[in-house]
Amino acid sequence: MVHPVEYAVAVERRLEAAELSEGSRRIYRIALATWAWPMVGRTPPSGAARRRAVPPVVPLNLLDDPACAARLRAACVQRAAVTDPRTLNRELSILRGALRWWRGQGWITTDPLAGTDPFPLTAPTPTAPPAPGPPRLDEEAVRAVFALRVPLREQALWHLLHDTGASIERVLALDILDLDLNRRRSRAGRNAGRPELRWEPRTGRLLSLLLLSRTAGPVFLTDRRAPAGTPASDRCPLTGRGRLSYRRAAEVFTEATRVLDPSGAGWTLRQLRAG
Repeated sequence: MVHPVEYAVAVERRLEAAELSEGSRRIYRIALATWAWPMVGRTPPSGAARRRAVPPVVPLNLLDDPACAARLRAACVQRAAVTDPRTLNRELSILRGALRWWRGQGWITTDPLAGTDPFPLTAPTPTAPPAPGPPRLDEEAVRAVFALRVPLREQALWHLLHDTGASIERVLALDILDLDLNRRRSRAGRNAGRPELRWEPRTGRLLSLLLLSRTAGPVFLTDRRAPAGTPASDRCPLTGRGRLSYRRAAEVFTEATRVLDPSGAGWTLRQLRAG
């Protein structure tokens, strides 16, 4: 792949390689474009104007300049004062993912966000209780989910999330070597400091079928080969497919459960995990 000179071109290359819906691609593009202004010491537009604004032309290798890294960190602090922390953390996460991918391509060599931690979420005031989260799926709904005719990957992932109650991020980060399939649990030696995961026999059978003939690499894979430059740790050495992303897993679940949700919107993986 040809080394892009401009940041905007690198953004498009990143989006082309990612497994995203059209709506998600638009959100990612806006988020990544927003960081072009701080890279050159300018304040990005806000509100609706941000979606229509044309970002400045920035050379991609500016990200390797320590002065650019300092400007990005300062911009984070400034935006934290006027931006919802969830929004800011989400956009930082999108940028971190792009930076990691660009480094994998050899287009940049440093991480300008190194040492930048997620911003704490504002605690609710005593007089304003937090808004309730999405309702849990009751036993009948969970049975309906597991009865859906979906690919083996989804069956295994959904059962594992429901059985373990583990975070979606942790489950998607599992590698085959993390699993003790015979004892239906995670290997303690590879999960230092994390609670052991345990699952039911049906989930164990689904995992065994899913991992048939595979001995290494991510447990849950995408449907197609990983783009060039994907880290070896996120790629199956047998099939060449990449690690399944949180966003794609969530999209598949919501789309599959639209037929079950009375509202027609579909349910979320967090509702299944909470169930």
